[in-house]
Amino acid sequence: MANLNTQEILVTNFGNGSQHDFQLFKRSRCSFSRQICVLADAGYQGLTGLHSNSQTPAKKSKLHPLSQEQKASNRILSRQRILIENIIRRLKIFRILSERYRNRRKRFGLRFNLITAICNLELKIEH
Repeated sequence: MANLNTQEILVTNFGNGSQHDFQLFKRSRCSFSRQICVLADAGYQGLTGLHSNSQTPAKKSKLHPLSQEQKASNRILSRQRILIENIIRRLKIFRILSERYRNRRKRFGLRFNLITAICNLELKIEH
């Protein structure tokens, strides 16, 4: 979770092995204030049931293609979400997060949080 205004990483969460992002989110039981608007990618399709002030892109199917209005809405959402994708890119510069983790799993959380702290510190130095 990150703040779009400051691009600062606020909360991190991870699981053991390969897990779907939305399942990991539900298991974390992270709650938001009703005033906070949550921008999520297409993997979080059921998020509106958990948090009413959330936005996910519309998905097309074989039988139901997207209308022009849905395409425009998806484009607006992706322009806002690009900041989050840039934050993820900054994290993946550290190869520990972009490749298979081969060290002790016990220390992965500590190392991941240290990397996010380094990224947040770089943001404060830049601005």
